[in-house]
Amino acid sequence: MKSIYAFLLICAVAAVSCNKALDMAPDGKLSMDEIFTDNNKVAAFLNSCYANVPSKGLGYFFTSRGPVNLTDDAWDTDAEAEPTLIAGRMYNGDAAPGAHPLDNPASIDQGNGNYWNRYWNSIGNINLFLSRIDTATVNDPAHRSRWKGEAHLLRAFYYTELLLWYGPSIPIEKAPHKFTDDFSNLKKSTYYELAKFIIEDCDAALATPEIPWRITVDAESGRFTKALATAIKSRMILFAASPLYNLGQDHWEEAYNINKQALASLRANGYELYNKVNLPHLYLVADAHLGPNLNPHTAMYNEYFTQAMKFQDNPIDKETIYQHRSNTGNIFHVDGVGAQNGYKSGTCPTQELVDAYETSDGKPVLVQDNPYLDEKHTQPNYNPENTLYDPANPYANRDPRFYATIYYNGSKRKARWGFAETTESPENFPAGIGNRTRIITTYVGEPFTGIHAARRSATRTGYYERKYLYPTSGDDNAVAGAPHKWYRLGEVILNFAEAAAEAGKLDEARTAANEIRARAGMPDLPTGLTKSQLITRIRNERRVEMALEENRYFDVRRWTAPGGDLAKTDKWVTAMEITRNADGSYTYKRRPVREVERKNYTAKFLYFPLPLDEANRLRSITGQNWQNPGW
Repeated sequence: MKSIYAFLLICAVAAVSCNKALDMAPDGKLSMDEIFTDNNKVAAFLNSCYANVPSKGLGYFFTSRGPVNLTDDAWDTDAEAEPTLIAGRMYNGDAAPGAHPLDNPASIDQGNGNYWNRYWNSIGNINLFLSRIDTATVNDPAHRSRWKGEAHLLRAFYYTELLLWYGPSIPIEKAPHKFTDDFSNLKKSTYYELAKFIIEDCDAALATPEIPWRITVDAESGRFTKALATAIKSRMILFAASPLYNLGQDHWEEAYNINKQALASLRANGYELYNKVNLPHLYLVADAHLGPNLNPHTAMYNEYFTQAMKFQDNPIDKETIYQHRSNTGNIFHVDGVGAQNGYKSGTCPTQELVDAYETSDGKPVLVQDNPYLDEKHTQPNYNPENTLYDPANPYANRDPRFYATIYYNGSKRKARWGFAETTESPENFPAGIGNRTRIITTYVGEPFTGIHAARRSATRTGYYERKYLYPTSGDDNAVAGAPHKWYRLGEVILNFAEAAAEAGKLDEARTAANEIRARAGMPDLPTGLTKSQLITRIRNERRVEMALEENRYFDVRRWTAPGGDLAKTDKWVTAMEITRNADGSYTYKRRPVREVERKNYTAKFLYFPLPLDEANRLRSITGQNWQNPGW
C-alpha cells in the first residue's frame, strides 16, 4: 500500500484503504459505517490515530539519538564503527530524496523514520474521524467531545512534526479525499499559515472541557492533554517568527503574546519547574558522583532526566508536559561509557557543547557571538571578562548542569566494570572486574575510556554522555532509561524568553531566562544587556538547558537566514585531545573529531527532502515543484 501513498492521496488513505478493504464484508472486514455505528469501534479508531507517534530519544535506528548527533552538540561512535547507519551516512553527505538516513522506511525503529508516509497516513485517518464523529454512535456525549478535541490535537501534532522536518512544502488539508477528487489546484502553504492552522487545532482542544490538563492514571498514559496543546502553540509560533521561516514578516509580538498566555495557562494548571532532589538517597550521595561537593542542582538535573514522570493527580514531576509511553530500556551499554560493558558509547558530547557551559560565576567561557577564531574551531576566542576559567584545568568551576550532562576526564562513575585495570591506566590501577568507583580518564592511550578514532566503546570527542544515564546502572543494577521528555515547562519558559527578547520586552525576557538559571544554581544574567546581547545569551541558555534533547537540531535551522547554511555550527566539530604527562598532569589540545569536514551542513540540509516518488507525483499533477531546495 505504501507505494500508492502519493502526497495528495495520503490525506485520504484511511478513507481509501479502509473503504477498499473494509467494505469487503464477505472476507470478514468491517465497513466504515459499521465502525462509526459502534461506540467501542469509534474509540478504537481514534486510538489507532496515536499509532504513529514516535518515541524520539534513543529510539532512532540502532539505538541512536538521531538528530542529536547531527548537530554541533554530539558525535555518534557508530559513524566509524558502523558507517552505513544514520550518523556515518549523514556525516558523509550520503542522503537523497529516495534514501535519507533519518527518513528511510528501512530505518523505522520505535516509530522514528518514514515520517512522510506515516504522518500523512495518520492525518488521513484523523480527517476521516473528524468528518464522522458528530454523527457517530457514541454512548457518552462527554466521550464524543473529548475524542473530537483529541483528534484536532493529534492533527496539530502530526502537522507540527511534518513542518519541523520538511518545512512548508505541505498543504493544509482538513477533510478526507477520494481518489476521484481533483488535486490539480493543491497548493503549498507558508510556514506561518501552517503554524496558524496548528494553533487553530490546538485551540479546539483547549476549548474542549473534557480534555484534561494532566493525565493522572497509567491507563491513559500517552493520551494528549491541554498542556500539550499549549506547548505546541508555544513552539510553533516561535518557529514561525524565526528567520528561516518568517518570509521577512515580523511575528515576534504575536509570538510573545501567545507564549505569555501559554506560560500563564500552564502555571495556572499546576505545571512548575522540577525544583528539588526527591530521591536524595540515590542522587545526593557520594556514590552518585554528581558534581563537586554533592551539588543539589547537579543532582536534581540528573534525577529529572533519569526518572519517569508518574501519572498522578499530584506528581513529583510537574514539569514534564508530554513523555513517550515507553522507557528506553537498559541504556548504559549503548549510550554512556561504552567500556563499562564493552559494547558502544553512542552519543559523545563535543567540545563545542562543553564550551557553551559558563563558569559558575555566570560568565561565558568564549565570546558567544564569535566563539572561534578559525573555521575548524581549534582556536577558541576566550572571553576576556572571564577570570575563573583555566584552559589548563578546563572542567573546574562550571555550570552545575555540566556535571550532570557530561562525563569528562577526571570525573567518576561507580558501577560494575567488566574489565580489570592495567598499568596503562595508573589513575585506576589496580582494580579487578566488579562494582567499584572508576575515574573516567579520556586521554590518548588510556586503554579503556581513552579517546579513540574507531573503537565503538570509546569516545571520539574526549567526553561521554551522562544526562540520561542513571548514576550507578550496570550489569548488576539494570535501571532503564526514562521515557523521552518531549515537551516540558522549561522549554516553554525559554520560548517565552526568546520571543520576549525579540519583541523588545527585555526585562520580561531576562526574568524568564533567570528562572531557568536559578533552578540550575546559576547567577542572573547581567542587567544592561542590549537586545542583541540578550538574545545571544538566551539562545545559549536554551542550548545548555536542553542539551542533547533534539531541540538544537531544529533551533540552528530556524535561526539560519534563508539561503544560508550550517557551516558555522555543523561543518566542523571538535574533540579535546588530552595527553597525560609523566608527572600525572594533563595537556589539553583541541582538534577536529576527524580531519574531514562533516558534509551535512549545506543549505539543503535545512530541510528533509520529500520522498522522490511523492515529489514527482506532485509535480506531475499540480505542475509545481514541491521538492525542497537542493534536493
